Amino acid sequence: MTPRLRKGLTALGVLLFWVLLWALLARLVDRDLLLPSPLQVLQRGGVLVCSGAFWLTTLWSIARVLAGIAAAIVLGVLLAALTERSALARTLLSPLMTLVKSTPVASFIILALIWLGRSVLPVFISALMVLPVVWANVSAGIAGQDPLLLELARVYRLPRLRVLRRITLPSVLPHFRAALSSALGLGWKAGIAAEVLTVPQRSIGRMIYESKLYLETTDLFVWTAAVVVLSLIIERLLLRLVARIGRKGGETHAAAA
Repeated sequence: MTPRLRKGLTALGVLLFWVLLWALLARLVDRDLLLPSPLQVLQRGGVLVCSGAFWLTTLWSIARVLAGIAAAIVLGVLLAALTERSALARTLLSPLMTLVKSTPVASFIILALIWLGRSVLPVFISALMVLPVVWANVSAGIAGQDPLLLELARVYRLPRLRVLRRITLPSVLPHFRAALSSALGLGWKAGIAAEVLTVPQRSIGRMIYESKLYLETTDLFVWTAAVVVLSLIIERLLLRLVARIGRKGGETHAAAA
């Protein structure tokens, strides 16, 4: 048995254990309003997935969250480059990033709701939660560049673009992958939380809120499961994309060398 197959079977066994435990608890409670069974959730999920409204709602939420994450990645990389070149910029920005990481998401949502529209706020909250993670990790990658290689580049007067490709990017990329792995889940959860509190049209957060409001517990479980599954899928796809870009970049650098 290969390690990959063994790992897959282990994961399947763990999943079955928790599903069976859930089914047992649902049978003991015997009240759908409090705890629906896995079969009920699966059946209701099948009905929702077959409806066009489910996919339209899901795509709108994905678009909002990914827009916020993309904005945070671009801004985080730019700020990391700035703060590693300027001690003053780092001194000014570090307390702000610490404040953002320490403040509860709900506080930012309530404050931002005063200034921003309901449909824009999930984008802003996702970006705000992801920004410090990207900034901190990319900054660490830039600071971790090999000083001997940088000195060698200065001696040979290599162009800045070549230094960026051959020294800076290989140093930053592992930190960037780590940031992306943490940021995707954080940004997704923060964005959905913002949708729950602001209930914009066509959003998963609105469906979760309405499920709770109308005591549709089965629907609440289905939409919560959708959040978890979508988070895992998006994270895996983007991390594979970054890994593929890193491999191509490494092959290009090796060929150039």
